[in-house]
Formats: sequence, C-alpha cells, structure tokens
Amino acid sequence: MPHLTLAQVEAVAVAAHAGQTDKAGRPYAEHLRAVAEGVRVRGGTDEQIAAAWLHDSVEDDALSAEWLEGAELPRAVKDMVLALTRRPGEETASYARRVLAVPGALLVKEADLAHNADPARLAVLDEATRDRLTAKYASVRALLGLTTP
Repeated sequence: MPHLTLAQVEAVAVAAHAGQTDKAGRPYAEHLRAVAEGVRVRGGTDEQIAAAWLHDSVEDDALSAEWLEGAELPRAVKDMVLALTRRPGEETASYARRVLAVPGALLVKEADLAHNADPARLAVLDEATRDRLTAKYASVRALLGLTTP
C-alpha cells in the first residue's frame, strides 16, 4: 500500500484541527505549518515533516491513536508522533526521555518549541501566561539538550 503524500498528510492534519485555535486565538493549522516548515529548514526528512504536521493530533484528540496506527504512513512517522504525544499526568522528564529515544523526534520537537517560544507569538499573551510558557519551554529545551532557542 502506498503511503500518504506530504500534501495528503497536511490536508488530514489541517482538517483534523479545523476550528481549533492556539493560545493566541490563531487557527491551529498555522502552528502546524510553522512546525513543518521549521523541520524542513532544519534539514528534516519527509518523514519528520509528516510527523510535524501530525505532532499534536493525538495529544489534542484531533485524531485517535487507532487512526494513526491504521494510517498509511511509515512506521517511523507513527513512532515520532507517538513519542511527541504527551500522556495525561506525564512527568516532563519522562516525556523528554521518550522524545530523545525515538529517531527523528528531537528535530520535530525542536521546531515545535522554536515556534511555541517565538517572541512575536508570546507577545500577544498576558504576562502570567507568557512567563509560565517561557519557563516551561526553557525547561523542556534543557531536558532535551537544546541549548539555543
């Protein structure tokens, strides 16, 4: 069976997150697009770009884990998406260890954190939220060994 193309993965992700917005009230698809582009410019593979499009889909209940398992995607893409999916109540250190353990997932998370921590994106949030998220992203970056934002 042929795998979904990147264009098909993008369409699935955009449709799955339709109607969702980020913390700043922007369409969620803008975040997915920025992360996919961040992976591309960092030299990521097509599999990593596909994982970038889908990185929040299971965590946000936009797509089910069952859908992902049955999707016509390379195993590596599925593994990256599952590695990037935070579990309810999961310790950040445990999450970081899983991301580091799955080949390719770190680059996707790096692009995700870079977009999440974009000063222009954070600037529209209230100060308390901005401070909380800035500290959260810095903590995750440190656990992943990412030294520059």
